[in-house]
Amino acid sequence: MTETTTLTPPLRLGPLEVPVPVVLAPMAGVTNVAYRTLCREQAERGADEVAGDGAPRPAGLFVCEMITSRGLVERDPKTLSMLGFDAGESVRSVQLYGVDPRYMGEAADILCGEFGVTHVDLNFGCPVPKVTRKGGGGALPWKRDLLAAILRATVKAAGKHGVPVTAKTRMGIDADHLTYLDAGRIAQDSGVAAIALHGRTVAQSYSGTADWDSIARLVEAVDIPVLGNGDIWEADDALRMLEHTGAAGVVVGRGCLGRPWLFSDLSRAFLGRPATALPTLGEVAATVRRHAELLAEMMGEERGLTDLRKHMAWYFKGFPVGGDVRRGLGTVSSLADLDACLAQLDPQAPFPVAELGAPRGRRGNPRHRVVLPEGWLDDTCGTDLDLAGAEDDVSGG
Repeated sequence: MTETTTLTPPLRLGPLEVPVPVVLAPMAGVTNVAYRTLCREQAERGADEVAGDGAPRPAGLFVCEMITSRGLVERDPKTLSMLGFDAGESVRSVQLYGVDPRYMGEAADILCGEFGVTHVDLNFGCPVPKVTRKGGGGALPWKRDLLAAILRATVKAAGKHGVPVTAKTRMGIDADHLTYLDAGRIAQDSGVAAIALHGRTVAQSYSGTADWDSIARLVEAVDIPVLGNGDIWEADDALRMLEHTGAAGVVVGRGCLGRPWLFSDLSRAFLGRPATALPTLGEVAATVRRHAELLAEMMGEERGLTDLRKHMAWYFKGFPVGGDVRRGLGTVSSLADLDACLAQLDPQAPFPVAELGAPRGRRGNPRHRVVLPEGWLDDTCGTDLDLAGAEDDVSGG
């Protein structure tokens, strides 16, 4: 057996210990049970390769896509259908969204008591206009007392089950309305186990460059673990972020889109080993096939393969894939369709190195004005706000 030593201490969240402090960010429509399983398998493979003894090792924390507290409390079928877990998920992790302390507490109690969830993350960072216009997501931390009320209610409910609560936020609404330092202190005072910071404002959305200096400032301001998020495209980026900020771990979102093997590289990097060789087109095709199998198992073959379509452009970005094959990959509806398309690829084609370090997924332009409820910025108090409808139609945030 090879002795392994992590470059960073394990991430401790209450009773939970995450040996490799890497978190798969919850992404709506992406981090379902199939994709979480795929990323977890890759992370464990990287850790196993370092150890060299064939024993499976947990590596990382893999968070279910965001669900709404009201949808859960009211037993909405679509919400309940999102709470699927693989047998290998020793830690059942869910991100919860809401704006009402009572609903958030009740939802946390349901998650922990009925679904065996052992980690609850709270969303205070979504920049999508349909969320911020109702005071949710990245807009909510501006109302400091409402933020505190939600955190206390959720921590209290989850605490009855011995389950830690974490929170994810952004720097603030825009450069003139920063909230992250206050949010970190409030989270700490409320009993939150850790806070993740995306180094962008809501106004920036996913544009520009993440401000890692803000993550370092939050590390200095609080005693709870801080996780850094933003612009981690390769394993080396994660190591640079930790060195730059002093964060306790990293949260990876867009960087793994079409590249679940990034978690293998991250496991190896955090265990002090270089990344494996870049995958050939044939190896990427094998990963796509595995993803398809997991989706088919999760939701049936036709629905699963339809869901896979949105991943195709990410998987094959930069590879020499002909137009006809790309169109075929974008319309697959069965494993047979997929196999026929994959058989037309050149398995020896090398990975397109020009794509290394390049942004993936959503980008867009910064917003000149963040859409907020009328009068939202007048003061920082808000526990008595009427936020009716703020949890309606937030999927995709």
